[in-house]
Amino acid sequence: MASQAPVHPCRSCGLIQEVPALEHRQKALCARCGMVVDDPFRSQSGNRLCSAAAISALILYLPAVTLPILTVERLGYSRPSSVWEGVVRFLSHGDWFVGSVVLICSVIIPVLKLLGLLFLVHGKGWIRPATQSRLFRWIEWTGRWGMLDVLLIAFLVAWVKMGDLVAIRPGKAVILFCTMVVLSLVASAFFDPEGIWREENENQRT
Repeated sequence: MASQAPVHPCRSCGLIQEVPALEHRQKALCARCGMVVDDPFRSQSGNRLCSAAAISALILYLPAVTLPILTVERLGYSRPSSVWEGVVRFLSHGDWFVGSVVLICSVIIPVLKLLGLLFLVHGKGWIRPATQSRLFRWIEWTGRWGMLDVLLIAFLVAWVKMGDLVAIRPGKAVILFCTMVVLSLVASAFFDPEGIWREENENQRT
């Protein structure tokens, strides 16, 4: 009769090996190189940190996109602008490309990524692992487009047309937005995708 123990590839040497059921605080080491192959406790603690970082980033999200992120001074006139105000201004002035890039990369994608991570952490048991896996791949793919540099480049491209007598100063939301981006990266780093299939493997054993 074939063994029911799941197999795990080693991320260090690539050896594929069976891993038996682990007790609390136990971890499986690679038979070839000794690297950790499976560690349910680390997965659980990592997912808790992922959830905490994602919730913290969501708390910062609203002030990060509504508070002034840049203040433009021209000929003695100062005008602060938030991320959301910049999107509205770009679109209303016909800058559809720049406005759409900022809207998608700096407003929509970050919040969807954070909500998706929370959904993966807390949605186990009532959503199929295959669906969770597809959602995680989508989060990984879109995460590269939600970076801070896209936002800053979009703003500079739009304001460079104002002439040489322009001074741009960072606003209060810069720190909030950078912190939100860092927390989003931390949440992605701590999430354990292997845990998506661990529960299904345990159910198959029983």
